[in-house]
Amino acid sequence: MRIKYKEITLLRIYEAIKRRLFALPDVVEWKLSNYSKRNRNLLREYKDIHKGKRCFIIANGSSLKNMDLSVLKNEFTISMNRAYLLYDDWGFIPSYYICINELVIEQFANDISRLKMPKFINFNRKDLFPDRIHDDLLMFTRYGFGLNDQFQSDITKIMSSGGTVTYASLQLAYYMGFDEVVIIGMDHNFVEKGLPNKTEVRKSSTDESHCHPDYFPKGIKWQLPDLYRSELAYSIARKHYEFNNRNIIDATVGGRCDVFEKNEFNSLFS
Repeated sequence: MRIKYKEITLLRIYEAIKRRLFALPDVVEWKLSNYSKRNRNLLREYKDIHKGKRCFIIANGSSLKNMDLSVLKNEFTISMNRAYLLYDDWGFIPSYYICINELVIEQFANDISRLKMPKFINFNRKDLFPDRIHDDLLMFTRYGFGLNDQFQSDITKIMSSGGTVTYASLQLAYYMGFDEVVIIGMDHNFVEKGLPNKTEVRKSSTDESHCHPDYFPKGIKWQLPDLYRSELAYSIARKHYEFNNRNIIDATVGGRCDVFEKNEFNSLFS
């Protein structure tokens, strides 16, 4: 089970039921609408597009502050959420961008819409992007109705989020055909503590849990992470990759996730 018994509350059960009921129209549209069919055709263009290659998934932990990412300029990279705040510091634009968290999309849609690389956005917030008729914005939904997350190797179908955009990124990388995926910035450690998935308004003026002090600034809504659920999802991803002769490496500096094989970041470059 991906939910600890001590974390089950009536409010959390109510919110889970409400999310699934509100998701029904999106699920129907995803399966039946002409727009969704066109979108899936766009997604199919990325099937095995990087077969046999290596990519780096750049998570957003504060450990990125201690890394020189300029060596990734000529690598395939997937960035997420508000990583664009650091693109200038990195000295390159990542190959792809992904965002599935509704709160992030709702509050920063204008920033996201200005990004130039292929973007993979949660389908249920597509209306926030008036230019979605253009081919440079690709979307998928993360809604599922079971209690356990699954690894979806075909992102034209409904995916599980695993409680973290990093898990969605692993499914995206697999779909693109990457044989080796290196994760960095996955600290798996947050200064803030509390009930997972609880929506809160940021009270601190400085974000100490992410790679930029203004990542989630004061007054912004965000959700506390579900580290337990993400660990279970990561274990599913590792098994799926290894069963298909692929590999996931965790090269996070000081990361606290113990699911993946560890390696030192600089040793990955000749």
